[in-house]
Amino acid sequence: MDLRRQLASLLTSRHAMLLTVVLVAQMAILYGYSREENVPRIPALSTFPTEFPGWTMVREGKVEDEVLAVLRADDTLTRVYSNGQDIASLFMAYFKTQRTGQAPHSPKHCLPGSGWTPSQSGFLDISLPDQNRTITVNRYVVTRGEDSSVVLYWYQSLDRVVASEYLAKVYLVTDAIRFNRTDTALVRVVVPVPKTEGGVDSAEKVGVSFIQKMFPAVGVYFPPAT
Repeated sequence: MDLRRQLASLLTSRHAMLLTVVLVAQMAILYGYSREENVPRIPALSTFPTEFPGWTMVREGKVEDEVLAVLRADDTLTRVYSNGQDIASLFMAYFKTQRTGQAPHSPKHCLPGSGWTPSQSGFLDISLPDQNRTITVNRYVVTRGEDSSVVLYWYQSLDRVVASEYLAKVYLVTDAIRFNRTDTALVRVVVPVPKTEGGVDSAEKVGVSFIQKMFPAVGVYFPPAT
């Protein structure tokens, strides 16, 4: 077999094709990360609405300096809303770029450090009738002593709701290449579980109701790709 046939055989082999795909992917990632990043201008989270249909902010908190130092977010918000009977805590952390090592910390790792122990975990589909869409979020039930809470959270990347940490990393690379953006936000809603029969289901319904009312504002603060 002459040299040309050997080269042709090599270039059509599965190993060569795989190597080519890897090299192209590496070049694309390098290109995506070498450009000056397109960082969108978003409103300060402090201007996030204090009222939604049926819900009103009753308390605004402050993230401790020690937490901010670890979190390294560019902007944060922590509030408690009430519908007159139930309460829901909202936390958001915005990262305008992830190229410098800044990235959301998964609540599944942070909550145990605060003394909360997960007792249930999974995903939850939430219907958004006003937007004719359904989003999937992480659903956790955590306990600390005699107290329990339902935790619903997701990563807001452009106009996407991403529950999986691994998928969020995939979008990080593809968005850097396609849109020259790596901004993202962590959105977390916590509802205390009432100490009654069916308390977890009741808290989950409260969390879903709150998200359905507040979600339209999320799209304003974390804009899609243009």
